[in-house]
Amino acid sequence: MDYKRLIIRGISYSQTQSGAYALLLEHEETNVKLPVVIGNFEAQSISLGLEKDIHPPRPLTHDLFAKFVLSADFTLTSVIIYQILDGVFFSNINFKNNANGEELILDARTSDAVAMAVRFEAPIFTTQQVLSEAGILLELEEPGAEEESFSGDSGNLTALTLEDLHKLLDDAVKDEDFDAALELQQEIKRRNKKID
Repeated sequence: MDYKRLIIRGISYSQTQSGAYALLLEHEETNVKLPVVIGNFEAQSISLGLEKDIHPPRPLTHDLFAKFVLSADFTLTSVIIYQILDGVFFSNINFKNNANGEELILDARTSDAVAMAVRFEAPIFTTQQVLSEAGILLELEEPGAEEESFSGDSGNLTALTLEDLHKLLDDAVKDEDFDAALELQQEIKRRNKKID
């Protein structure tokens, strides 16, 4: 299968879900963003994994598991986000046994898989289908464009033009309101399917 490599663009506090964070992954070649809602603990663990100079006084769960993987003579080779179903991402962590070369694939929450990937500096991949369903393309804002806001009410989307929807989508991504961005993107895709 032709996997698309993702890089971590950042983690920010979710404006739509209390106590949650948005992990922003990006396809290297197309700049399509993949926002994943994660919990507080996972956000902290990913951040600490990215900051190689900061070490907590006691090992976090992901650090403990990483130590176990190394002790068992395995290497984490990659993470694959292979599906999105009802807004939930599904991922696999791929390991390789250094002694005999056998591969081991474990199902994992995407947040845990990414937390492990940063500890092993392993690549993160997804499928074109996941990018198409949940990816957001941030377009450049035109100078002098009027400010509009999206309330998150899908009922008012039908009255907007396609150009307005794209503008609101750009604003939602900039404001890191990924729930609104996803809703706007779905409306844009729905209209584009009617045109085709």
